Amino acid sequence: MTSDDSAPAPRSAQPAAHDRISRRVREIAPSATLAVDAKAKALKAAGRPVIGFGAGEPDFPTPQHVVDAAIEAAKDPANHHYSPGAGLPELRTAVAESVSATTGLTIESAQTLITNGGKQAVYQTFATLLDPGDEVILPAPYWTTYPEAIRLTGAREVPVLAGADQDYLPTIEQLEAARTEATRAVVLCSPSNPTGSVMSAEQIREFGRWAHEHGLWVITDEIYQHLTYDGVPFVSILAEVPELAETTVLLGGVAKTFAMTGWRVGWMVGPQDVVKAASNLQSHLTSNVNNIAQRAAVAALTGPMEPVQEMREAFDRRRRTIVEKLSAVPGFSVPTPTGAFYAFPDVSGALGREIRGTRVTTSTELATVILEEAEVAAVPGEAFGAPGHLRFSYALHDADLAEGIDRVAALLSE
Repeated sequence: MTSDDSAPAPRSAQPAAHDRISRRVREIAPSATLAVDAKAKALKAAGRPVIGFGAGEPDFPTPQHVVDAAIEAAKDPANHHYSPGAGLPELRTAVAESVSATTGLTIESAQTLITNGGKQAVYQTFATLLDPGDEVILPAPYWTTYPEAIRLTGAREVPVLAGADQDYLPTIEQLEAARTEATRAVVLCSPSNPTGSVMSAEQIREFGRWAHEHGLWVITDEIYQHLTYDGVPFVSILAEVPELAETTVLLGGVAKTFAMTGWRVGWMVGPQDVVKAASNLQSHLTSNVNNIAQRAAVAALTGPMEPVQEMREAFDRRRRTIVEKLSAVPGFSVPTPTGAFYAFPDVSGALGREIRGTRVTTSTELATVILEEAEVAAVPGEAFGAPGHLRFSYALHDADLAEGIDRVAALLSE
C-alpha cells in the first residue's frame, strides 16, 4: 500500500499553557483597583463586614435630570439603531463647548471622539500616537492603566517617581533626566489619581513649555477637573500653554464628576488628524457608544451643576475626615490632597514589623493584612508605581469611612 502524500500532516502537540495566550495580552497586569474592589465585594457577599476604599467610584446616584434624559432617550426609536461611530453630534458639540470653556481655545466638534468610558480613550490615544520602540515619560504615582496601555502598543513607559515630600508632583529636572531620543510623549494627570495632588498654574506652565520645547506629545487626563478643594483651581495645560494645541490629546468623561461610572461615556479631544485616526480605529473596535448613555451625557454636560457641587462638598468633608484619621495611624504620613477623591499616605513607617503573626515588609503585604485582619480594603502603592504607599478612596459613606480608618488605626496600634 503506497503512502498518500496528500494526507494531512499529523496535528502538532498542544501548545504549552503559556503559549495559548498571546504574549502582549499575557503580560498585561490585572487592574489592581478592580481586583481589590472585587475581593472586598466577594468577602462582603460571604458575610464579612468589609469596608472598601479600593474603587474610585462615587457612592452617589447619577443626578435625576440625567436619568430622566436617559429614560426619554430609551423611548425614542432613533436611539435603537447604530449612530455615528465617533459619537452623537449633540454630544460631540457639548464636549467641544465644555473644553473650549475650560481651555479658552476654540474646539470644534470634529476634534472630539466619544468613547466607551475614559479607559477606551486612554487606550486609543496611545494606540494612535505610539509605535514600537517609543518611550513615554510617566510621572509616578500613576493610574494603573497607563503603563499597560502603553506596553500594548510596543512602546515603553519611563516612570518618574515623585515622593510625598514633593506632594507627588515631578520637577522639570526629573522629567528632563528621563527624556531620551526615543521619548515620544509625556502623561499629565492633574488632579491626580491616585494621589489627589493638583498642579498649580505655574507648574502646569513649566510642564507644558518643557514638553513644547522638546516636541513631545502631551496626554492630559482631566477627568477629575471639577473636583478640587481648599480654593485650589483646576488648570488645563491648554489654557496655560495654548501653543501645545497641535501636540496635545485631552482625555475626559462623565464618570467621576456626575457619578456615572457605570454609564461608560468618555472622550478624547485633540488635533483633527489624530481624532480621525482614532475614530477609524474605534470603527473597527466598538463602533458607536451606547446611544442612551450618550444622551444622558449630553444632559450631564448641558444641565444644572448643583448636584455636582453637592457631591463635591461631601467629598471635601470626607477628605478632611480621612486626612485627620489617617494622620493618626502609627507609621502613616499623609500629604493633604487637594483634588479628586483619594488619599495616598506614605506607609513606610508601618513596614518592617509583625502584625498579628505576619511579618510585613511591603505595602502589598500591609494591604493584605489590613484586609484580612481589619476587614478594610485599600490598594497597595505597587499598583501605582509607588511602593510603600496605600491608596484610600474617600468616595464612600461618612460613617463607613470613619469606621474603616478607625479599624486600621486600631490594628496598627497593637
